[in-house]
Amino acid sequence: MYVVGLTGGIGTGKSVVTEILREQGVVILDADRVGHEVYLPGQPGYEDIVAEFGQDVVAEDGTIDRRKLGPIVFSSPDKLARLNAITHPRMKEMMRDRLAEAGRAGRMVAVLEAALLFDAGWDDLTDEVWVTVVDAETAARRASERSGIPVEQVLERIQKAQMASDERIRRSDVAIDTSGTVEDTRRRTLEAWGELEQRLAARR
Repeated sequence: MYVVGLTGGIGTGKSVVTEILREQGVVILDADRVGHEVYLPGQPGYEDIVAEFGQDVVAEDGTIDRRKLGPIVFSSPDKLARLNAITHPRMKEMMRDRLAEAGRAGRMVAVLEAALLFDAGWDDLTDEVWVTVVDAETAARRASERSGIPVEQVLERIQKAQMASDERIRRSDVAIDTSGTVEDTRRRTLEAWGELEQRLAARR
């Protein structure tokens, strides 16, 4: 099975590109969803997070309250690094297992969507990497509209917690500019998908 890593900062259009690829019959593995599982009670990461950050981050229903945890870790590079050290290795093993399952099921191509693909060292799970690209102001505005978090706070998170866009582009095989309309993004994504299909057909 051939694995495409899809990365890009928040608000850069990863979810749009993902849905276009899903329509082509590609199996999608969403790192965010895997990440949510790491935080669930009963998972090894849960106990470590509570031990590291205290009972204050536990919601009334016993789950990790990520709205409380977020401001704590994003206010301190050291705390964010400690959280990532707990969650990232566990997420990687879960994603490795899910990709193996898809391969055993006979899927030809899978997409691993992960904003932190390079930051967390997950790119070695992939055969090539695509990156979604847009200017930081547009990305922050999109993310703000979706989440309700003020634009300034989103920009701060982008600058503090995420790899620079230029570095992602340098390390990726395909860059998809999402600054235009959704139809523009669809056309560029389908062009990239068609080129990948041709490469895979040539390999076979």
